[in-house]
Amino acid sequence: MELPEQLPLFPLPNVVLFPGVPLPLHVFEPRYRALVRDVRGSHRLVGMTLLRGDWKPRYFENPEIFAVGCAGKITELEELPDGRFFLLLEGVREFTVLSEDRSRPYRVARVAWRDALEAETPLAPELRARILERLRLCPPPGVDDRVRRVLETAGDGFLVNFFCHALDTEPVEKQALLEAPSLGERARRLCDVLDFLAHLRTRGRRDEPPH
Repeated sequence: MELPEQLPLFPLPNVVLFPGVPLPLHVFEPRYRALVRDVRGSHRLVGMTLLRGDWKPRYFENPEIFAVGCAGKITELEELPDGRFFLLLEGVREFTVLSEDRSRPYRVARVAWRDALEAETPLAPELRARILERLRLCPPPGVDDRVRRVLETAGDGFLVNFFCHALDTEPVEKQALLEAPSLGERARRLCDVLDFLAHLRTRGRRDEPPH
């Protein structure tokens, strides 16, 4: 796929997209309806970014965003009679925002595309084994035995990215994972987050009053 130099941005406060991962979206704000109408006949790419700082007072303006995001391609699209959209994005590639054009209803960024991490050298076997062990011991919400079996046979990139996306943790934690410079580093950061979450759960159980 040829990646464009400019990308429309869809900043959200609670969503971090990763390559290869599907993301359903309900698009109802007028500015983002316009975005979807503009891209559906071209590259169909949307730049998902995370809002940062005190974004709430300026949500309907242009609050600050994290510079690293992930583009998603619209793979399914349904337009409702009132102009809203239901769509499915599939994560494509990470990018860094270089500059923004705010002359339209939505932001358009000039971006630098990051290297495809999933094309790197495979994860070290011991690192993949650590992730699979944590997947077994503390699966993310919605990951049942059937999904876990699929993930166990998936490629390294999808395994790491799906786990990062599905984590039950704060969006800023996921943003730190997205910004990792390599797949191996993302996997190591993922293991650190999982170990910390497991520690919190264990401490919480110890702190529970006796029944």
